Amino acid sequence: MNVLVIDVGGTHVKILASGQNDKREFASGPEMTAQQMVSGVRRLAGGWSYDVVSVGYPGPVMHNRPVADPKNLGPGWMGFDFRRAFARPVKVANDAAMQALGSYEKGRMLFLGLETGLGSTLIVDGIVEPMELGHLPYKKATFEDYVGERGLERLGKKTWRKHVFDVVGRLAAALEPDDVVLGGGNAKILKELPPGCRLGDNANAFKGGFLMWEDAPRRESPSARVGRAVATKLRATVKSKRS
Repeated sequence: MNVLVIDVGGTHVKILASGQNDKREFASGPEMTAQQMVSGVRRLAGGWSYDVVSVGYPGPVMHNRPVADPKNLGPGWMGFDFRRAFARPVKVANDAAMQALGSYEKGRMLFLGLETGLGSTLIVDGIVEPMELGHLPYKKATFEDYVGERGLERLGKKTWRKHVFDVVGRLAAALEPDDVVLGGGNAKILKELPPGCRLGDNANAFKGGFLMWEDAPRRESPSARVGRAVATKLRATVKSKRS
């Protein structure tokens, strides 16, 4: 079975298919709709053979569909029927969850994607729980506003790096992971990594997309019990630090 993996980002859409060595990409941006993404992918994937599709989406996903439009792209994503658009079976996952799956080794892993926003996923003993930690309050705004692309542009690299260390420290203290992976395009800007962290690789997004179609235990659980538990703990920690 050949898989086409699509990694949808705020600045680029990247694709790779089974049996191919080099990814292809095109620019996205704040005006790109879901249908425009599909049209662009179908043109770019011309000549590639694929039976199924994996989509890494920069926002919350439920029942295989986006449940909210992303902040950094255009409208029309919520409830979009990707299966009908691609005329093939499609699995949709949060983009950070897809890259986290490709980065996972064992135990309790926290993945943080330093990209246009702040992607986040927790994997506990192989169970993938996508999270939206970037939107939680931090200082005068949210985590994402300080360590995402906007924060980098506003603060400059030196100050941005300090906030990355602070944010990673707060989230690690709240969630108590065995392993912290920093991925996303901006992770390479860090001169050194926060304690207990390892550097991810954007290629792991494609690895995760391929794994989504394997019968492995490391896939998203239909239950959100783990996600609810850690989110509750995190909110309590954030509230305590703000008071």
